[in-house]
Amino acid sequence: MLIILYILLFFLYCIHTKAEKTICHMMGESKYPLLSKNGDFLIGTLFAIHSKETLPSFEFRQKPQRLFCSSVNLIDFRMAQTMIFAIEEINTNESLLPNVSIGYRIYDTCGSRLSSMSATMALMNDQEFAAGDRCNGQSPIHAIIGETESSATVILSRTTGPFKIPVISPSATCECLSNKKDYPSFFRTIASDYHQSRALAYIVKHFGWSWVGAVNSDNDYGNNGMAIFLKTAQEEGICVEYSVKFHRTEPEKLQKVVETIKKGTAKVIVAFLSQVEMGNLFDQLSDKNITNFQMIGVEAWITSESLMIPNSFHVLGGSLGFAVRKIDIEGFADYVTKKFWHTAFPCLQREGHSSQYGLNCSRYQDLLVLKNYNEDVTEQRYSSNVYKAVYAVAYSLHSLLQCTKKGGCEKSLTIQPQQVVEALKKINSTIKTGDHVWFDSSGAVVAQYEVVNWQQDLIGSIQFKPVGYYDASLPPDQRFVLNTENIIWAGGQLEKPRSVCSESCPPGTRKAAQKGRPVCCYDCIPCAEGEISNETDSNNCKQCPGEYWSNAEKDKCVLKAIEFLSFTENMGIVLVFFSLFGVGITALVAILFYRKKDTPIVKANNSELSFLLLFSLTFCFLCSLTFIGRPTEWSCMLRHTAFGITFVLCISCVLGKTIVVLMAFKATLPGSNVMKWFGPAQQRLSVLAFTLIQVLICVFWLTMSPPFSYKNMKYYHEKIILECSLGSIIGFSAVLGYIGLLAVLCFILAFLARTLPDNFNEAKFITFSMLIFCAVWITFIPAYVSSPGKFTVAVEIFAILASSFGLLFCIFGPKCYIILFKPEQNTKQHVMGNNLNHFEK
Repeated sequence: MLIILYILLFFLYCIHTKAEKTICHMMGESKYPLLSKNGDFLIGTLFAIHSKETLPSFEFRQKPQRLFCSSVNLIDFRMAQTMIFAIEEINTNESLLPNVSIGYRIYDTCGSRLSSMSATMALMNDQEFAAGDRCNGQSPIHAIIGETESSATVILSRTTGPFKIPVISPSATCECLSNKKDYPSFFRTIASDYHQSRALAYIVKHFGWSWVGAVNSDNDYGNNGMAIFLKTAQEEGICVEYSVKFHRTEPEKLQKVVETIKKGTAKVIVAFLSQVEMGNLFDQLSDKNITNFQMIGVEAWITSESLMIPNSFHVLGGSLGFAVRKIDIEGFADYVTKKFWHTAFPCLQREGHSSQYGLNCSRYQDLLVLKNYNEDVTEQRYSSNVYKAVYAVAYSLHSLLQCTKKGGCEKSLTIQPQQVVEALKKINSTIKTGDHVWFDSSGAVVAQYEVVNWQQDLIGSIQFKPVGYYDASLPPDQRFVLNTENIIWAGGQLEKPRSVCSESCPPGTRKAAQKGRPVCCYDCIPCAEGEISNETDSNNCKQCPGEYWSNAEKDKCVLKAIEFLSFTENMGIVLVFFSLFGVGITALVAILFYRKKDTPIVKANNSELSFLLLFSLTFCFLCSLTFIGRPTEWSCMLRHTAFGITFVLCISCVLGKTIVVLMAFKATLPGSNVMKWFGPAQQRLSVLAFTLIQVLICVFWLTMSPPFSYKNMKYYHEKIILECSLGSIIGFSAVLGYIGLLAVLCFILAFLARTLPDNFNEAKFITFSMLIFCAVWITFIPAYVSSPGKFTVAVEIFAILASSFGLLFCIFGPKCYIILFKPEQNTKQHVMGNNLNHFEK
């Protein structure tokens, strides 16, 4: 085992020795930077200064020609100018790297992955090697600034990662680059799209747009940014009608995207596109006259001046989006217009001092056109990011070289790119523009955006008007601020567009999702009875509390209507009328009997019981009034006890009269002396005894479980029935049962006496009255149980009045008829007939 270990160590040593002896040489032709300057420490740069690349013929018959770049990309060109300006400013700064100079190598990637890889390899190697140079595995570049697009930056960072060369991007925002495991040496002076993507969802929600379309670039930048937006939109309750993507090299996909937008119903489109893809989409929308869509954009294109062409406002007018904060760099404008072209640009040097690389000035002809174009210098928003990136490298070197203001820097120290990476992680400085240079754990800076709005001024020029901001460094409730009053909407309108799948559900309704469609597509269903929703777009209806019910609009709980039989309603008035009518009739009968008390018809069958019966009937009529009105604790006890006692008193009198009839018949038989056992004293005592039993039953009922006022909320959901609960069912049954027992006994005795020989046999009328009485109360029970609410009380009152009128008319009606209309029959002979010994008093 030890031998194998020795062999392995020897093998590794041989490989290392061979590598040290390797002679470095360039494979293929050298790629020279577009702009460069030597210095003690070098910063490499990759910018897409041109945006189009013409590929040579690859026929493999001859050596391929150089790539040809065209179409100047003004944004990246300004960033290159900013970098040179910052480096020149640092080189003249006596307090920052006082005796150290910084050089640069600026390569043009032409917006091509092929050129980008070639430039990356050129950065990590010297352009020329002296004879016999050994390969040391170290790059001459201490840091790289670039690229500007996320996909290109991903390639750059993966390529330089193994060599631990720090890469600082001023505009690559893909959240994927925050993964320090995959990109340990990557930094950026712009925030990642994590914040911008979430802020896009917040701005959509802020304006109440729940139905949007989404378009993104089919690259790392667009795909990662859109994924974060879609996730946040779902969390915020925003529905995306469609999410489509395309790449700048895919015109067929672009056509499908345009057709999807045209057919869609969403009026708001979130465009997570790079500047190039947005330009392609704009061209198609403009050609097909697809307008009036509210565009929500990202920093990549929302302030792009290349989109500001004469007819762009009718498509992109009113666009809202997040832009990189614009920070003016003092002295930069003067530098661009005066010094840059004479110091940094190789083709303007004197002929005798042309570029050491033998550059052909024809390569720069399209750039020379920009010498007198300086209108956009102050509008460039990414310039400050490049400025911060250069200063971040400078401060890192300043720290590593142990620089002091008086003693200068230790130039003899060897600085490796890995050391610069570690120094960048610790940097915490403030630069001239007032910006704070500091990188978080993911290598990015704090998210700070302006919210800009595409507007037109009086002369028709497009302006990017700030209407708010997003600052992730502030507390959550203060991060996002919008001034909606200053916003111009899609097509230059002053009214905010609506973009919803379904209109808002008003209060009183709830949302019901449509099957198979997103949650933002729903129907508005009215709340059920007894439920309300008091807010717009309510997902559920709330049940009203027990004593409340929903109003007609179903948006408010109101107190339930309380129902009871009152004196003021029609039914109550009718019942009161008949009750008082019964009292009046009874009083008239009593008066009539009192005036005719000495006549045989009144004296027959005990006139004292007749007056007591009339008295009890009066109370029977009056007790019905206790059932009308709002039930209270006392009224509930009074109505049932008054009813039970008065009716027992009434039936007891009728029972006494029935017994008197039977005794009177027995008294007419020879040798019978039965009347002495049921004389007036016994009659009074029997009535008192029967009534006292009912009084005792009522006392027992009231003592054990008396009736009480009760709010019945079960029978009707929408109203409360205020009724008297019986308390004890046994007590109520005992009261009714006792009345029924006396009534049945009275009916049986009267029925037996109905055929006794007499011209005026009162037993016949008592039988008929008891028949009516029993029939009324037998039918009362099912009617009482089945009647709802106040009708239960009405049925009970009807039974009381019906039975009372039955007794009054059946027993006293025939006598009143004879007294008033047949006075000739009101004689002793006629009343007694052949029974000369009738009992009379």
